[in-house]
Amino acid sequence: MIQPMHAPAAPLPRPDMAAPATPRRTRMRLLRPVASGARVLLGVGFFVAILLLWTAVTAMGLVAPNFLPGPAQVLQSGVRLFTEFGFIRDVGVTVWRVMGGFLLAAVIAVPLGIAMGAYKPIEALIEPLVSFARYLPASAFIPLMILWLGIGESQKLAVIFIGCFFQLTLMVMMIVGSARRDLIEAAYTLGSNDGSVIRRVLLPGAAPEIAEALRQVLGLGWTYVVVAELIGAASGIGHMIMDSQALMATDNIIAGIVIIGLVGLVSDVLFKKLNQRLFAWSLMR
Repeated sequence: MIQPMHAPAAPLPRPDMAAPATPRRTRMRLLRPVASGARVLLGVGFFVAILLLWTAVTAMGLVAPNFLPGPAQVLQSGVRLFTEFGFIRDVGVTVWRVMGGFLLAAVIAVPLGIAMGAYKPIEALIEPLVSFARYLPASAFIPLMILWLGIGESQKLAVIFIGCFFQLTLMVMMIVGSARRDLIEAAYTLGSNDGSVIRRVLLPGAAPEIAEALRQVLGLGWTYVVVAELIGAASGIGHMIMDSQALMATDNIIAGIVIIGLVGLVSDVLFKKLNQRLFAWSLMR
């Protein structure tokens, strides 16, 4: 009689064989992106926390109002600047100076940086001087600019130009110089010349990062404009801040600083949206 065949029993698990550990879920992981809604919530929440801390410090009288007015007083001063003193004109003048100096720097720095990144002899010739000059504070040139250009708009544009030009030149040079060598060699193999390689390989690949460098350097322009307007200016946010300092109007000073930050933030967001629209394909890489 044939006995039925039974399937072999599964081996019993050994005591020393532990089940694989499941990774613990944490709220923060290295390089894990944050959802857009959460990013906005975190950013706004931090601003609110700083505002509440500021309100608490002034409400408890820890700092004299003459040195640190409360947020409500600063808000009232900002409204009064626009409604009674025509401060919108000063804001417009400051925006014009920032954009003028920045555009002058970009028109020269971007082509120069591309040439330095594409041709190493040009980089070897110019890079040491540009690297040296970028450590010179733009504010130190104000006395010279006043002597050479006077106290008009040229002096203020020149200060912003100096503050943006050298940084932007080096940033563009490094972006172009980091292009993929295999693409360049492939273009030469297909019969392209230097000009064609720059137009068809280097510039398209570097354009999104150059646009991002322009956005970052525009932020530097906002930091230099007030310095340029502190001396010899008859208008602008920096001029208002200097007048307020003479009157010990710290509420106006803080209001001017906050307005510069808000205008700079708006310009940064608009620049970022423009870059995303122009180079949407780069976001898919």
